[in-house]
Amino acid sequence: MTRKFFGTDGIRGRTNQMPMTAEMALKIGQAAGAHFQRGDHRHRVVIGKDTRLSGYMMETAMIAGFTSVGMDVVMVGPVPTPAVALLTHSMRADLGVMISASHNKYVDNGIKLFGPDGFKLSDEDEAAIEALLDQPPRLVPAEEIGRSKKIEDARGRYIHAAKQTFPADLRLDGLKVVIDCANGAAYQVAPSALWELGAEVTAIGVAPNGTNINEGCGSTDTEALRRKVLEVGADIGLALDGDADRLLVVDETGSLVDGDQLMALIAISWHRRNRLRGGGLVATVMSNLGLERFLHGQGLQLERTQVGDRYVLEAMRTKGYNVGGEQSGHIILSDYARTGDGLVAALQVLACLIETERRASETLTLFEPLPQLLKNVRFEGTAPLAQPDVQAAIAEGEARLAGRGRLVIRKSGTEPLIRVMAEGEDEGLVADVVETICEAVRAV
Repeated sequence: MTRKFFGTDGIRGRTNQMPMTAEMALKIGQAAGAHFQRGDHRHRVVIGKDTRLSGYMMETAMIAGFTSVGMDVVMVGPVPTPAVALLTHSMRADLGVMISASHNKYVDNGIKLFGPDGFKLSDEDEAAIEALLDQPPRLVPAEEIGRSKKIEDARGRYIHAAKQTFPADLRLDGLKVVIDCANGAAYQVAPSALWELGAEVTAIGVAPNGTNINEGCGSTDTEALRRKVLEVGADIGLALDGDADRLLVVDETGSLVDGDQLMALIAISWHRRNRLRGGGLVATVMSNLGLERFLHGQGLQLERTQVGDRYVLEAMRTKGYNVGGEQSGHIILSDYARTGDGLVAALQVLACLIETERRASETLTLFEPLPQLLKNVRFEGTAPLAQPDVQAAIAEGEARLAGRGRLVIRKSGTEPLIRVMAEGEDEGLVADVVETICEAVRAV
């Protein structure tokens, strides 16, 4: 089923332009509310958001949409995306909504939907909701209009749940941690959880003003974190994104550790304790070939999926894995969470650091990645990948890398970008292949 508005992670776009308008948010609330009104109980939706200025507008519009079709709304305010997944399930809600554009700048916003089980929606559910957008809303009689209320302890509930994932016999006492919350949804919960577990916490990116989310901070720009780690002599630095479902790490030397290394670390740790299920982990086509080779050397498998953490989760659920994620830092630990959770992943990384009693630089990097290059080309109003010149450039690149590397070309599911990624043993060849294809895309 073709989807018009939903991408790899919900609906996303520039605020006050289609599809991120208040009118559209209202319609999505009406359509999603109608789709998930199953059974004869009083229906409920949980709505969270990050710290974007437009969050107020989108939240209000969605409340109007849901209540107009008879759904009660529970507002939980600025909380991480995984907190919405958790609360949707624990509160027995029919639907969860996170209003966030994740790692994008504040001018963008997005809508992520979760089913009553706390998992992101299937392609079929998203297509069904889109079909309802073209139909008149199923408005209820005046006496059946839904109510809305805000709960004040949502953050505390999430902090408690996150801390429960940390080994009960360990503490973070004596560990100097810098955490960058990207001026986003975790600006209160993440530093609090780490402090409660005993860490000496230095927090940056914790002063949201509506327009500074992901601005020179967080997992999309780790330079401020790197500087702060070196300045205070921290043992480790943690970088979240705007809605805190991603994690990247900086070690005590200021070196960046990506999601591939973190997944490998957690998988090996769990494997040694007989906790790893599925015989390996699930990652996307973007994960480095070095990760795959490392896992094979440990007797473990790498199951690859298309890009998008929900596709990773689908494979995990179908094939019995409990560790998966993306190189960008979406890490899903299904024993604990129903979606990527930056804080929960960070606690597992910190547990490994405490258990090994070694420096982060000695613990977190388990394999040497192959040279890999990713470039993005922005486009407007065309389908560049369908153009003959671009297809010819891609075919030539694949032939040049045959047997010596990989090439992955895809359209972004969240932005108007063509992403061109190549990796291989020859760094110069990789760079030349990527640039040749990017030039072909720019030309059209």
